[in-house]
Amino acid sequence: MGTFLLACLLALSSHVREDTLRVMFWNLENFFDNRNDSTSVSDAEFSSCGERHWSRKRFRAKCHSVAKGILWAAGDEGGLPDIVGLAEVENSHVLRQLLQETALRKLDYKVVHVDSPDPRGIDVALLYRTSRLRLLDHKACHLFQADTILATRDILLCRFSGLFGPFSVLVNHHPSKYGGAAVSEPRRRLAVERLRELADSLQAQGEERIIAMGDFNDTPANPVYKRLEPLFLSLGEPLHRKGLGSIKYKGKWDLIDLFFVCPRTLPARMDILTIPFLQVPDPAYGGTKPFRTYSGPRYIGGVSDHCPIWLEIPIGKN
Repeated sequence: MGTFLLACLLALSSHVREDTLRVMFWNLENFFDNRNDSTSVSDAEFSSCGERHWSRKRFRAKCHSVAKGILWAAGDEGGLPDIVGLAEVENSHVLRQLLQETALRKLDYKVVHVDSPDPRGIDVALLYRTSRLRLLDHKACHLFQADTILATRDILLCRFSGLFGPFSVLVNHHPSKYGGAAVSEPRRRLAVERLRELADSLQAQGEERIIAMGDFNDTPANPVYKRLEPLFLSLGEPLHRKGLGSIKYKGKWDLIDLFFVCPRTLPARMDILTIPFLQVPDPAYGGTKPFRTYSGPRYIGGVSDHCPIWLEIPIGKN
């Protein structure tokens, strides 16, 4: 990221409309540091001596690409995101490196992260701008099955004040379809039920502005999301009907990275961000596809198999 481009983006951020809340979500696909310092399934694999040969140089390159992507979004969308929700993050150290060792060090982002019981050692996390928001509290909310904690990602609940008053954010990464969609469906249904339970609890406490975001590992067409109505509205449904998506599998775009908002936050606008330098040609199916860090076992130097998504909420109308 050149100094001139960063200066332009900082100048832009100081002149943008202040009456808009901007939120970005991005699944960073195995955003590990290069240290083998835990017992998670993937930590040894993504280390300097592991089978991925995940070196300090490669980790730093990914940090810079993520930072560049966030700054590109700021330039393209007219302002820095006030909140950046993240998935597939190993730990707080990874996020501190992202904020301290890249162009983001000049900005005012802080980290919210809690380790989850996921066996691969990947969690959800959140960055927020301290000049725009004040973090009131946060907690990791486990998923349960018959009173047993599921070994998967927690839902991260953060409560903020600022901009349009108090509001809550729920960052999700629901169980994947690994092993088959039908077999794994009950786990994703439990995650949706847990999300609804958390939102109901917040609403009972008087919270009217709630934003849920994340990698839901399912498209808006799944009837399970009816369980979130009428408390939540799906902003991804119109984009899904147009055939747009955040991931590409065998030539087909699917929208599994989603925003759900309460009616009190409307009007709201959701976009899928197609970052030019993080797209590559798709020789098998045509068009482009997200630029991943690895293609199979081969390092190719990208960031993720997911496109980021973007949310804007005009503050003065809420």
